[in-house]
Amino acid sequence: MTQGLNTADGITDAAIESTTGHVLLDRVFDAVLFDMDGTLVDSTRAANRSWLRWGAEAGLGPSFTGVEHGVPARQMVARHVPEDKIEWSIARVLELELGDLEGVEILPGAAELMRSLPENRRAIVTSCSRALCLARLESAGFAIPATVVTMDDTPRGKPFPEPFLKAAARLGADPRRCVVVEDAPTGLAAGRAAGCLTIGVVGTYTADQLDADLVVPSLDRLRIRVLDTGVMFELLPE
Repeated sequence: MTQGLNTADGITDAAIESTTGHVLLDRVFDAVLFDMDGTLVDSTRAANRSWLRWGAEAGLGPSFTGVEHGVPARQMVARHVPEDKIEWSIARVLELELGDLEGVEILPGAAELMRSLPENRRAIVTSCSRALCLARLESAGFAIPATVVTMDDTPRGKPFPEPFLKAAARLGADPRRCVVVEDAPTGLAAGRAAGCLTIGVVGTYTADQLDADLVVPSLDRLRIRVLDTGVMFELLPE
């Protein structure tokens, strides 16, 4: 459930004060599990170009408006082509996306927040392939953590919990003591299904579209304190 931190003009100081005693801000966590696209890096323009080109090649016509952010590629493709075209389509989209990394850039506060975490308390969990994940991070100049879970690592992707459960297991963390940081409803749903608390980041979707324990306008509003027993979040005033 979103914790009433949003107004039409953003998050107010009064709203920040209301988070004193907030379940997320007052707890110590084992680890933080970050989505990538739209959360750590902005790949929107590159992804849209690639998906629109695929749509044109597949003959989908003007009704196809491009990528559905936060939805796994296989799920998107399956909505538009017959079963015998799915594997070709996934391979073609990946080829196009790997060939178009122009404009992929780090989002405000993302690198600093990731850098503040010890290696054993951080992970990236993304719906894209490992090859595309690494290519986008490298293109943006984002330091890649040791633990990265992609669509290649689990039988089912978001909104199912498996990707976040896999990341928690690799870190040796209890999912109930992890925080998922996401920009999309499907990712937040996956985090909740895994038993994690959630932070929604406004950008790809508006604040009222993000059902999270805490919603922030960008990651530069967050800081992480590292303790011997885990990590804690702090929300900065505007």
